[in-house]
Amino acid sequence: MKVQSYLSFEGRCDEALGFYKKALGAEVVQLMRYSEAPAGAPSGNADASCGGAMPDASKVMHAVFRIGDTELMASDGRCSGQAKFEGIMLALTAKTDAEAVKWFNALSEGGQVTQPLIPTFFTSNFGMLTDRFGVGWLLVVAHPA
Repeated sequence: MKVQSYLSFEGRCDEALGFYKKALGAEVVQLMRYSEAPAGAPSGNADASCGGAMPDASKVMHAVFRIGDTELMASDGRCSGQAKFEGIMLALTAKTDAEAVKWFNALSEGGQVTQPLIPTFFTSNFGMLTDRFGVGWLLVVAHPA
């Protein structure tokens, strides 16, 4: 069994993918736009909450991107402009303090730091932030074996 995170950026998926490429070296491995869907194909987005309308054809219907060894899925969702990632965070484990600082600074650009990077009893660096898209991140340096 495999469990993956699926992030709905509500109209900002292209921007988010570009941000994660720059901040973390993310690689987009699959991207499908609404314009690529066959005519008449069902979409999970054409429902009453959207007024029955499909999102703009240029929006991302589905994407898969890789950060390190992890694949995440994403889309523009219903393009509401109001992405909500409440009650969940993505945890990012760095091998070194320098790597943690680099990623933390990059992810926090335009976002909000909730816990600056600090040494703790369980690691040399730990911090939390919410990025500019509302995604929560927890960064920690791996404890040596």
